[in-house]
Amino acid sequence: MMVFSEFQLISVLAQEMNMRKAAERLFVSQPALSQRLQTIEKDWGSKLFLRSQKGLSLTSAGELVVKFAREMLEKEEKVREEIESMESEVHGTLKIACASIVGQNWLPQILKRYLQRYPHAKISLITGWSSEILKSLYDGQVHIGIIRGTPDWKGVKKHLFKDMLYLVDTEMSKMEQVLGTDRPFIQFKSDSNYYQEIQDWWHRQFQTVPKRTIVVDQIETCKQMAFNGIGYAILPAITLNDKDENYFKLPLMDEHNDPIKRDTWLVGYDSAFELKQVQAFSELLDEFLLEHSANGHS
Repeated sequence: MMVFSEFQLISVLAQEMNMRKAAERLFVSQPALSQRLQTIEKDWGSKLFLRSQKGLSLTSAGELVVKFAREMLEKEEKVREEIESMESEVHGTLKIACASIVGQNWLPQILKRYLQRYPHAKISLITGWSSEILKSLYDGQVHIGIIRGTPDWKGVKKHLFKDMLYLVDTEMSKMEQVLGTDRPFIQFKSDSNYYQEIQDWWHRQFQTVPKRTIVVDQIETCKQMAFNGIGYAILPAITLNDKDENYFKLPLMDEHNDPIKRDTWLVGYDSAFELKQVQAFSELLDEFLLEHSANGHS
């Protein structure tokens, strides 16, 4: 069976129909070319080229072998193009574990842009609490995680944005009114560090506990209950749409009277960031954050 260099040899001979010119194009000597042609003809068990003073002419067998050689060279070229395309384009599945709140309110616009730009890429997305996301990373189930709060993470860690926390209500326009209301404080279940941050703020602000509390399992449920006037809630800015004007939002302040903000981070192992699909996502994130740096997500 001929190897690819022999396909090239046969193809060039058929183009030039001249041993000297073919040898020059192939960067070999004429005797070496003659010897290789004899070996090829021996393998096929038939003469492929007839020599004369005018040059070369193809035999019937030669025409078939030349056709075969050209087809193989074309196939090789297509495969090489595909390999180059794979190396230049982003393929494979991007596996992300993301904090539910970010997955619902911030990430979709970025994933849309990612899929538009890299149509050959796929996405696998799971959402949950930050503790669950870190476990997914430790277990190797995902390439990268997007988590809330400040992570204790030794690998790659990229800060994405901060967003403020607000007390949201349809009736109360001042923070001190909280102590006078009988309407419940609506809480959503969350990671312990977020819960503790709210508790610390509450005790610092009011030196007491809420009169009534409703606990729900999802932040979206909490938000809708607050928007419908059932009670008041503490929600991150990421969940609030500026177009909604039927509620008051009062910023939470720390002991230094600075706004309390929640951090969001991208984390992953170094090895994951060597993957083309992860590199592409990370670069797209940088681009997106630069565009939106003036919109309050810093």
